[in-house]
Amino acid sequence: MNILIKEGRVLDPASKTDKVIDVLIKDGFIAAVEENIDESQADEVIDASGCMVMPGLVDLNAHFREPGLEHKETIRTGSRAAARGGYTTVCMMPNTKPVIDNVDMLQYVTDKAEEVTDINLYTIAAMTAGQEGEYLTDFEALKDAGAVAVSDNGGTIMNARTARQAMRQAAEVDIPVFAHCEDTNLAARGVMNAGERAKELGLFGIMDAVEDVIVARDILLAKNTGAKLHISHVSNKESAFIIKIAKEQGIPVTAEVAPHHFTLTEDAVNGDDANFKINPPLRKADDVKALKEALASGVIDVIATDHAPHHPTEKERPFDEAPFGVVGLETAVPVTITELVRTGVLTPLQMVEKMSYNPAKILGIDRGVLAPGKVADITVVNPTEEYDIDSNRFASKGKNTPFEGKHVYGKVLYTLVNGRVVYSDHNGTEILIEREVPKL
Repeated sequence: MNILIKEGRVLDPASKTDKVIDVLIKDGFIAAVEENIDESQADEVIDASGCMVMPGLVDLNAHFREPGLEHKETIRTGSRAAARGGYTTVCMMPNTKPVIDNVDMLQYVTDKAEEVTDINLYTIAAMTAGQEGEYLTDFEALKDAGAVAVSDNGGTIMNARTARQAMRQAAEVDIPVFAHCEDTNLAARGVMNAGERAKELGLFGIMDAVEDVIVARDILLAKNTGAKLHISHVSNKESAFIIKIAKEQGIPVTAEVAPHHFTLTEDAVNGDDANFKINPPLRKADDVKALKEALASGVIDVIATDHAPHHPTEKERPFDEAPFGVVGLETAVPVTITELVRTGVLTPLQMVEKMSYNPAKILGIDRGVLAPGKVADITVVNPTEEYDIDSNRFASKGKNTPFEGKHVYGKVLYTLVNGRVVYSDHNGTEILIEREVPKL
């Protein structure tokens, strides 16, 4: 089917395009990006007046939980959430049960993804067997089988010698390392940011240094080995400063921040609602300010969701017993527009750069560009539509959002993958178009 997206504000960081223009899609590819394209060339016309038209969003950090934790999320439900949130490409983290630490497990997840969804799903493989931080996996075999990066996300390789060996092997294979930076010894029993708020609530705190010392260590190891290092979910000003210095020295490091970290502070934690229990934790107001500045300056390259769904009963436990993590695929766009674009922290073009173009570059995939000849992965967003976030409408199994009831601007109206509409919200009617899955 040929589709014409008419009169939208096209945002393409690769060409620095930011103008009202038409986009014609033919046979799954972008055929033209120009003014006044004749509607007779299309089988379907999407009126994008007043909307932002951008290359499909790319998420570098999501937990789809399958296999082994399907009560929290599945590849199918996670993909539905991604499509509803405007994401056409998602990287799945390896901390499943069993862990994705070998070719057979990676192939299982790849086959499952091809079976149940039309969005682009990539797998990040574990760096160590069982993510136990001891024995390195076979990076070369995992890359050959389709892994786009390696990570022990959800944990950290605490032995510096093993971490260096991992970086060296990653450099030899030319595969990125995605680092979850947490000194587990320093973290101890912490459940929220260390400070006065934790003392008021009688909860054990997680100090900034829990993150900072591993950020610094891994950057130095990347410098030593030449590994491509990506720092996941940066949460505080000290880590942002360390990354800034590293970039100034030419060390190959990139970094991401999640919407909850550039929006919320420790003051949101009341000790009763575990939907605010996140690792790394919500920090202080000056950290939020520093993260916004780091995004605006380019020190932080990417906005990622760190989508971490849990079953409602798990998040209903007492705060210190509940698991860490919040969902984010269906709230990232409106929260980013509300907190960063409408406030002038980022331009719309910069937002697209952080949410599509830069993530695609880090992965080394041919996505994140809206130009003739490119695959038609496209997201259409109405930036002025306002509403209150309602987790009951989420496609994800996880409803554990810290943004419940938040008044936001920006709604995804269309998500197209390979030139096919997989999600639409037209006049208040939402349609998720999925691949048919044979019943057993």
